Amino acid sequence: MSNPKSGKKNRIKRFIILVGLAVTLFPIVQVIVIGTVDPPTTGPRMARRIAGLFKSGEYKPNMFRWVNLGNSSSNFLVCAWKSEDRNYYEHCGFDWKEIKGAWDESRDTGKPARGASTITQQCARSLFLWQGRSWIRKGLEAYYTFWMEMLLSKERILELYVNVIEFGNGIYGIEAAAQHYYRVPASQLTREQAAMLVAIMPNPKHWDPTNPNELVLKRQKIILERSENLLLPIEINK
Repeated sequence: MSNPKSGKKNRIKRFIILVGLAVTLFPIVQVIVIGTVDPPTTGPRMARRIAGLFKSGEYKPNMFRWVNLGNSSSNFLVCAWKSEDRNYYEHCGFDWKEIKGAWDESRDTGKPARGASTITQQCARSLFLWQGRSWIRKGLEAYYTFWMEMLLSKERILELYVNVIEFGNGIYGIEAAAQHYYRVPASQLTREQAAMLVAIMPNPKHWDPTNPNELVLKRQKIILERSENLLLPIEINK
């Protein structure tokens, strides 16, 4: 005769295994899908929309317009590449040299380690996850980053990246940012405008590209110097 307690334990084990498989495989399926399907929304955009339902006062809807990589902004791509992830085309999602440099700098100065997130990592959290810092989010970010680099091309990651990055309160993607701040499509952004948008990316809710403070102006100047006379090392099809 079977033991009821033993049967219950086996069912619990099978349930745990199934849940573990689902949690493990779901991100992989998501990454496979976005390889060919433009995502209709993102984690941060969904979270902001839900939060707006519970806030009093006027809620400003999310601003977003999808743009293909070839029609985004070559100026922005070059500025973001040289400012946010200069080794983008050499690493596989994690820039270990930058990470080590950040930790060494933190150890020598006693200050918190500066960010060393790659474009792929930024894209992963801006697409699938949520704002804020926690070890859970960092772990998920690393998992998504690994599979994005395994399953997607660098060009596709860049295309997703320019469409999910936040440029202000509820402003998502380079097309929405270009039209909101400069009244032009992303493809017509000047180098100065593109560098300014990259400059505010670390703190988009508090930095305004149309009214920059001294720190933002300094960041813009550095970005322009780094990206001068540079072209992307890949051909972008329009």
